[in-house]
Amino acid sequence: MTTLDDLHYRGSLRSDDRANAWRHWIGPATALVDLMLVLVVVGLSSVAYHLVAYGHPGAYRVTLELASMIAAIFVFINALRGRYQLANYLAVKGQMRQAFAVWNVTMVAFIAFVFLAKVVDHYSRAVVIVTYLAGIPLVAFARSGIVRAVSLASKTGRITAERVFLIGREEEVMSFVARHQPWNVGFAIADVAFLRSNDARRINDPATALAADLASAAARARALKPDAVFIALPWSDQETIDACVDAFMNLPVAIHLTPERVMDRFESPRIVRVGTLASLRLTRPALSLAEIMAKRVFDVLAASAILVASLPLLLVVALAVRLETRGPVLFLQRRYGFNQQPFRIVKFRTMTTTDDGEVVSQAKRNDPRITRVGAVLRRYNLDELPQLLNVIAGQMSLVGPRPHALAHDREYQLKIALYARRHNVRPGITGWAQVNGLRGETDTDDKMERRVAFDHWYIDNWSFWLDLGILLRTVFSPKAFRNAR
Repeated sequence: MTTLDDLHYRGSLRSDDRANAWRHWIGPATALVDLMLVLVVVGLSSVAYHLVAYGHPGAYRVTLELASMIAAIFVFINALRGRYQLANYLAVKGQMRQAFAVWNVTMVAFIAFVFLAKVVDHYSRAVVIVTYLAGIPLVAFARSGIVRAVSLASKTGRITAERVFLIGREEEVMSFVARHQPWNVGFAIADVAFLRSNDARRINDPATALAADLASAAARARALKPDAVFIALPWSDQETIDACVDAFMNLPVAIHLTPERVMDRFESPRIVRVGTLASLRLTRPALSLAEIMAKRVFDVLAASAILVASLPLLLVVALAVRLETRGPVLFLQRRYGFNQQPFRIVKFRTMTTTDDGEVVSQAKRNDPRITRVGAVLRRYNLDELPQLLNVIAGQMSLVGPRPHALAHDREYQLKIALYARRHNVRPGITGWAQVNGLRGETDTDDKMERRVAFDHWYIDNWSFWLDLGILLRTVFSPKAFRNAR
């Protein structure tokens, strides 16, 4: 449990001038690292290509021009996006993805520039392509390494991001510190000021006591010269918050309200303004309108192409299913789609039964209901191919959480928190859970909870490249075929 002594220790640990000075050099230092890295990547790519293709290292002057131009664009775009601020180096998550995005923008900007300047022929297209491909892993891993080093230095007190002054009632201050441990994101706690309770039974004049507390706290803050003041009070206590803001407005510091507990549940809450209305947005739709449209266009084009290319295979499978056992070739079952709208999923029939009622028994290992042809189809995911029709019809996507039978949905909604959140995107023929080996029977609640956790991760981290990766892993990764029934 965090104590007041711990807070003073954490503050003194980071109070030396070197820790404070380093934060001002992180931005320029990382910009210099980026510049040198890109110069090396372009230079080595050009030399390597020319040696392999022509047996000589190429023109030194042209290589230097190319490297300088791409490096300058890369650093400029990072600077525009605020990537050289210390706060951006205190969280490891998403850094490689962001570096990859900046690298893509850099290459597009370079190509646009040389096209408009009419100097396209001055630089080797092969060298540009080799540079781009070589830069993808190098830039991403370099950024990840820098972030990890800075994050570690901030946690051990070698770098201070901000010196903060905490004020509030003792219970709220200690709760905030225990939940968020601000020293782990580079904050040095310069001092703490506790406000006395507004309990009139213990304080005859709460207003006077509050004014005295704030005057004392403001004087201490002025002497300590922190970068920011954090007010740790419930947001409903508007009167006390206003008094705190008024007390610190005359100091050259940033003023923050500590987050309410509800915000701890969400990864990226943010203030959104629409005209004069400002609100705290806790979540956003899983995909924006542009992302939905891009995903839909890709689904229709790719599903149509796969359906046409696999038509001979579909006819062979349909004939094999029809010849082995009596019954329909296709199996229709009700599932929930986007926003829990029911639809009928299409699959090749792989069992002797076609359950679609209030009770649906899951397929098990060595299940006697599975036919011989069905076992082969399920082993290689071929029974899912007719779902391309569901994709084209707009009921499914190529990639997304796998839909379950309605009976199973109703059961697990009562057992697993936020289970229905899986339906915030279209269900998929394949998904993040499936390519990670989470297929087959979910005979325990733990197995289903793991699958749902992977589905939620996919929703929170969706990207076009993630979808492409899942599709490739569906075809080539052994995990995607694990636990098939």
